Amino acid sequence: MLRVAPRVARFLMRWRLPIVERKRMKALEKTFQTVKDYTIRFEGRGFAANDTLFNIALFFLLAERDIQCMKIDALTHPDEWTRKLCARVIILVIYEMDLDKVSGQALRTALETIGASEEMRKEATDSLRTVRAVQSKLRKEFSFVRNATIGHRDADALLQYRSIRDIRTERVFELAAEFYAGAKGFIDLLPRMMLASSKLDALLRQTK
Repeated sequence: MLRVAPRVARFLMRWRLPIVERKRMKALEKTFQTVKDYTIRFEGRGFAANDTLFNIALFFLLAERDIQCMKIDALTHPDEWTRKLCARVIILVIYEMDLDKVSGQALRTALETIGASEEMRKEATDSLRTVRAVQSKLRKEFSFVRNATIGHRDADALLQYRSIRDIRTERVFELAAEFYAGAKGFIDLLPRMMLASSKLDALLRQTK
């Protein structure tokens, strides 16, 4: 029974999880389309702050969609190798995100330009800090997996195999959930940031 139980659980989850996740997937796709459209709208229009804010949000949503595509198979696929491969892709997506290229000084300047409140600035900073903390933990725990088993760079094939075999997919999903929380914190701020940026003084500061 102990050997059979995980297979039965995966079988049931593979049937049920797509139903449970359908609502989340639709919401994610809708948010993605909206943010993508606004990012394109502000591209090259001279509204640098809005351009920066939507670019960061789209940056997160691209990663979220990648993870979402791997999620069900990583949890429920009947083939263990496929489950582990999907988990490795999730590791790679979070591991390789270069957040410093899209945030940092660019975000601070954008928030200052739109006249964001201290509370709003703190929430934006905290959400990015959460994502960076997740990356730090994931890089510490899975650096060998990323280097040796995703790019297959290690010469010791048995070591590669054992590293893949021993991946704890439940830990990968714990970290992915923390990543979602940080990304959601920033994306949920967008309506308030856009409201601040639509004020006349904020628009004038952007178009100088």
